[in-house]
Amino acid sequence: MQTLANLVFMLTLFSWSVAANNRRAERKASLRSSANAANGQRELRNAMAEALGCGGHIGSVQMQAIKDTLGKIWHAIPKNSRGRVERRSLRYLVQRYFSQKWSLMIRGFEPSQPANSTGWGSDDILSKRVPAYVEGVLESRHKQENGFDLQDAAFTVATIEELIFDAESALLEQVYVDQRKPLGNSIAEVGFQQLLEGYMIRWMLGQDEEGILMIMNKSLPVTEIIPNWSLVTDFAHGKIQDLNFQREQKAVTASRSGHNAFSRRYSFDDVHTVVGGITKSFASFWQSECDMMKGLLLGMDTHNTGRVPLSKFYGTALDSEWRFGESESYLRDLGALDETSSWYGKQVIISNYIQAASNCVIGTSHYLVCCRNDCEGIVGEIEAKIQGSSAQPDAILSLVGNMTSQTTLDHDEPPHLDKSLKAQLQQIAEGSGGKVPLHGRLFAQWLHYVFPQDCAFPHKAGVASVQTPMEFGENFVASQKEMKEHASSSNAIELDANMGKDDLQWMSQWSPEEELMTDSFHHAHYPWESAGYFSAGAFVLVLIGTFAGVFNLGKYGKDNSVLPTYSKSHFV
Repeated sequence: MQTLANLVFMLTLFSWSVAANNRRAERKASLRSSANAANGQRELRNAMAEALGCGGHIGSVQMQAIKDTLGKIWHAIPKNSRGRVERRSLRYLVQRYFSQKWSLMIRGFEPSQPANSTGWGSDDILSKRVPAYVEGVLESRHKQENGFDLQDAAFTVATIEELIFDAESALLEQVYVDQRKPLGNSIAEVGFQQLLEGYMIRWMLGQDEEGILMIMNKSLPVTEIIPNWSLVTDFAHGKIQDLNFQREQKAVTASRSGHNAFSRRYSFDDVHTVVGGITKSFASFWQSECDMMKGLLLGMDTHNTGRVPLSKFYGTALDSEWRFGESESYLRDLGALDETSSWYGKQVIISNYIQAASNCVIGTSHYLVCCRNDCEGIVGEIEAKIQGSSAQPDAILSLVGNMTSQTTLDHDEPPHLDKSLKAQLQQIAEGSGGKVPLHGRLFAQWLHYVFPQDCAFPHKAGVASVQTPMEFGENFVASQKEMKEHASSSNAIELDANMGKDDLQWMSQWSPEEELMTDSFHHAHYPWESAGYFSAGAFVLVLIGTFAGVFNLGKYGKDNSVLPTYSKSHFV
């Protein structure tokens, strides 16, 4: 036994030596990590400067405004021990920013976009326009290991804004060519109006080159292709008057010599400035169309479930409403179709439909201009009050129980939180350590059933698409035959006039699968998981165990575990 004791003593000294060496190595690695963090920030700024170019229009004031807007969301999303977020959270921040500000849906940043663990993506504006920025910064090892801070998020947003600005410039140059106007020449106000009208046609029709040519060749009136064209041109011409007013406030300021309030002449930069304002304000202008469409659907939602039977949807289209003509397959592809109800059969989910790409009035290769997300205000209020990434069920119930729907100004009744909704929230918390993750799929699903006419049903990542009608193909429109077949099968609808929501099993679409914004940052790190401790300690334990077998040392059976175990949550 003395021999064994000596061996254990020597092995213990060896383990201390190894652990000390590992601690020194970890300290050096920590120092390198700090240096890498500084280098990463420099790389990000350099890459952004390259993306924006020396002619970039994003200044320090705009950058601070971006950070201020992002900061309202930043405090509420989960972060790692360094106070940073991972790639999926960065995507989420970018998507929320553009949705809040201008109802823009950036390609590759859609809420339904799956963010896999092996790459940033290929369809987003950053990957297409500045791949070096993505590969060298967003997918760098430093960022994958350390995460992104608020400044990184602001840089990413500013870069996307600049790329959108550049895309507007390219489209505007094409309009100048169409109208045979030299880029370097000044134009009068009439010429300005012509350019804006040409720009709006190209911008609104997007990939529909056939429609653009028909309008340009005057073989088809623009009013037959673009609804409410007169209102659109009035809106565009009003932007010119806004520019004139701004000039009058600074009478001697000019974009170039001779271009000021005293001379109604305009440069390419003047036109570009107005075009940029149109991109950021067009959703607000078009929102009245969205509200009208939503109002019609709410009128068909007799039980306030946030759903309309497909038979009613098509019946309205056949009677008078040209808007509701998407095919069943296209509605399914968009994630706007609920097929789980045994009472109603197939139903159109109102909030998903309003937010769907089919109702985004503008569809470019880099972004869509869509209807306002009415759930954004609800989520924002919860984030502002909770001031964290998760909360106790009781805190959420107390807060949400005093909120009102965003559907109409007159709709000020608080939501009805019945027993089933309270139980569902408690179950979400029990599956997440006692608190409800505010940015998980299950809480978004719960909000959908609390505010069914405002908050979209959250499908699992990758289920719903954001294809525009042109991208989906010619079958995006339902045929008259298809509409009539659905409209005539409305037998069950007349049977439920006096039935309540629970009787109709209105939560039949509920699914228990959770999807969280982050995974690695939620993983608990225990002292024994350190590489240094494990390498030396495990080696000693293995050797002692080996010699214990020879010398019959110890009383533990082989079923006893030497190292502690733990369970790991699954994140998608």
